[in-house]
Amino acid sequence: MAMTEKNIQKQSDAVQISTFESGNEMAAMAAAQINYHIMGYFPITPSTEVAQYLDMMKSKGMHDIELIAADGEHGSAGICFGAAAAGARVFNATSANGFLYMIEQLPVQSGLRFPMVMNLVTRAVSGPLDIRGDHSDLYYGLNTGWVILTARTPQAVYDMNIMALKLSEHKDVRLPVLVAYDGFYTSHQKRKVDLFRDRETVQEFIGEVPSGYPNAIDKENPVTIGAHMNGDDLMNNHYQQSEALYKAYDVYKDIAAEYEALSGRKYDILDNYGMEDAEVALFLLNSASESSKDVVDRLRAKGIKAGVISPNIIRPFPAEEIRKSLKNVKAVLVGERADSYGAKGANLTHELKSALQEDPDNRTLVLSRVFGLGGKDFYADDAEAFFDMAIEAAESGVIAEPFDYYGIQPGEPEKKLEQVIEPMTGDTYKTGLIKVTEDEETNKLKVRIPPLRQLTAKPKRFASGHGACPGCGIFPGLELFFKGIEGDAVILFHTGCGYVVTTAYPYSSHKQPFLHNLFQNGPATLSGTVEAFFEMKERGEIDIDDDFTFVMVTGDGGMDIGMGSAIGTALRNHKMIILEYDNEGYMNTGSQMSYSTPLGHMTSTTSVGKEKQGKAFHHKDTAQIMASTNIPYVFTGTEAYPQDLIKKAAKAQWYAQNEGMAYGKILITCPLNWKSADRDGEKIMKAAVESCFFPLYEVERGETTITYNPEAKKKRIELSEWLRYMGKTKHMLKEENKGMLQEFENEVERRWMTLKAKNDTPYV
Repeated sequence: MAMTEKNIQKQSDAVQISTFESGNEMAAMAAAQINYHIMGYFPITPSTEVAQYLDMMKSKGMHDIELIAADGEHGSAGICFGAAAAGARVFNATSANGFLYMIEQLPVQSGLRFPMVMNLVTRAVSGPLDIRGDHSDLYYGLNTGWVILTARTPQAVYDMNIMALKLSEHKDVRLPVLVAYDGFYTSHQKRKVDLFRDRETVQEFIGEVPSGYPNAIDKENPVTIGAHMNGDDLMNNHYQQSEALYKAYDVYKDIAAEYEALSGRKYDILDNYGMEDAEVALFLLNSASESSKDVVDRLRAKGIKAGVISPNIIRPFPAEEIRKSLKNVKAVLVGERADSYGAKGANLTHELKSALQEDPDNRTLVLSRVFGLGGKDFYADDAEAFFDMAIEAAESGVIAEPFDYYGIQPGEPEKKLEQVIEPMTGDTYKTGLIKVTEDEETNKLKVRIPPLRQLTAKPKRFASGHGACPGCGIFPGLELFFKGIEGDAVILFHTGCGYVVTTAYPYSSHKQPFLHNLFQNGPATLSGTVEAFFEMKERGEIDIDDDFTFVMVTGDGGMDIGMGSAIGTALRNHKMIILEYDNEGYMNTGSQMSYSTPLGHMTSTTSVGKEKQGKAFHHKDTAQIMASTNIPYVFTGTEAYPQDLIKKAAKAQWYAQNEGMAYGKILITCPLNWKSADRDGEKIMKAAVESCFFPLYEVERGETTITYNPEAKKKRIELSEWLRYMGKTKHMLKEENKGMLQEFENEVERRWMTLKAKNDTPYV
C-alpha cells in the first residue's frame, strides 16, 4: 500500500497521511489499525482482497488478527459468531452468493445482540452467474436485524469501518454492523484517501472493548446463549432488538459528529448534494451518486434546480431525514441496482414512498428505475437520462411509467448466433476399443484399453477457444479422463476456473449437455438430475439410452465448501461420477488457500514473510474421505500417467452405470499461481507422484490397490525435488525452514506408509 505526502489535519491533533488506495485496501487498513481479535473468512470475488491484504499485512507484523480460513461462508459466519460470543472483536468481508450462504447465521448474531463488523462488497447474486457489482446481495440483508452503513468512496470505506465498530459496541445498540460498498467500483478503484498515521488514534477513538456484557467464556458468570424461546419471550426479544436498531439512528449521528471533530470528514445521515432548494432529485446508493454530482452542476448551470440524495445509513431507514430533504421536491427518481421481483419497485423505492406518506403535505412524485445490474456501468449520461425523466414528471405532474428497467437492450433476431459445432452424441464417443469386464474371482474390474494413439481419434468433449491460462492442467487432465468414458455424458461444473473459462455467455465450449451450480451444491444438483433421468425413463416419458454417464467436475476448493454436499451424495450412492481436479487452491478467485493446499505452500492468503511461512497446516485427503463413505470406487490420477488415468475412468463409468457413485481426484498444474513454467506440467505431476506426495491408487469395493509404486520401480525421489519446480514452495527449501520441510516430509511418509498397509491388507 503506497503512501505519499503527509497531511496534518487542522481539526485535531491526529496526524493523517494521504495516499491512493482502493476500498478493499482501506477496509483492510481500518481492520488492521483496530486490530480485531478474529476474522473468519472465505474467499469470494470481489471481497476476497480484504482478507488477502490482511494476510499480507500480518506477514509483515502489522497486526495481530487471527485470520481463520473457513470451509465456506456459512462456516465463516459461524466462526465470527462464536468469537463474538466469547467477547472478542470480530471482522469479516463477503459478497453476493457468499452473503446469502451465510445469511441464516446473521439473524442469530443480531437476535442475540453480539457486536461485529462485516464488509459487504456488493455483487450480483446468481443466477446466472455474474461477478460484478450491483445491490442484489445487499437487499437480502435488509431484514437481518443488522445496522447497515453505505460507503460511496474508498475514503468512506475507511471512515465507516472505524465508526462501525464504535456504533456496534455502543450500550444502546449492541448489534452487528454491515458496511456496504460497490464491488469493482469502490472496492478496486484507487482514489485519494486520508488515513490516520498512528493506529493508537483509531483505537483511542473506538475505546476499549466494553465490559459487563455476557459472554461464553466467563466461568464466574456462566450464561446460556441462544436458549429456545416461546412466542411471548420472542416477541419481547425482537422488540428490544427493534428498539436498539432505531436507537442506532441517533447514536450514529453522535459518533459521526465525534469522528468529524477527529478527522475533519463529515458523514451526515444523508449525503445531500444540491438539495437545499432542489425541485428534481435522484435517490441513489453508493458510487452511482458520485457519478451524478457533475450532472447536478451542469443542470444548475442551466437554471434547473437538481439534487442528489445518497444515504450513509439504510438500517435504520432514515425516513425523517428523507422527508426533510424532499419537502419541496416535485419529482424524485429512485435508482436501484436490484429488483424486488413482482413488487413494481425495489426495496428502497417502497421504503421511500412509505416515508413520504407520513407527511400529508408532501406531493413529491416518485419514479423507480432498476439499473446497473451485474456491474453494468453508470455514466453521467445515464444520470442525465434519470434527471430527464424526473424533470418530465415534475413539469407534467404525471408519471408516465412509475416503474421500469433502465438500460435494457433487446436482442435482434437476425443477429442470433448460429451453432458452430454439430451436436455430438453416443456413437461419436463410442470407440468400441475399451473393454471393461468383471472378474468374479477377484471381485474387481478388468480394463483393456488400446494404445493411446488409437484413442486420439476420439473427439474432445470441450471445444477449443476457452479462456484457460497457458499451461493450465484442467483441460488436458479432463480430456484424458474422458478418453476413458464411452458414449454420451451430462457434465456439471460447479463455479471455478473450469466453468468460468468455458461458458462466457453467449458462447460455450461444451459439446454435450452442461449444467452449472454453485460450489456448495454441485453434487446434490447432479444427483437430482440423475434421479430425475431414471424416474422419467421408468415412466416411459423419455427415450434415452441407458448408458448416459453423469459426471460432476469439481475443483478450485469445491471439495471444501462443497464437501457436505459431496458426502451426502456419496452416502445416497447415486449413479454418477464426481471428478475433482486438484490445483491446490481457490484459483478462480485469485489463488487463495484451500484445505487442499499443502503445508507451507504460498497462496494469496498464506503469505510468506518474516512472520509467516505459507500455509500452517496439512492438506485434506479428499480421496480417503470419500473412500470412507463406502462408495463402490475411488481413485487418484494424473495426466503424467495417461494409461493409468484412462483405465480408472473406464472403471468409474462402469461403476456409475451399474452400482453407484465413483469419485476421482486428479492432480493438475496451475502455472500462474504455482509460479511454475507453463511447459513443465507433466514433469511436475510426475515428480508429485514419484515423491509419494500424490500416490496413484484406487479403492475398489473397499479394497485399496496402489497402481503405481515408485519405490518398487526404484524411481522414488526426495520431496524437495518436487518442491523446487514451483515458485510457491521454494522458500521451504531454505535452511531457516528446515523444520517445516521435515514436518511436511514426515506427513507425506506417514500417509504413504498407511496407504501401503492398506494395499497389503485388504479391507484395512
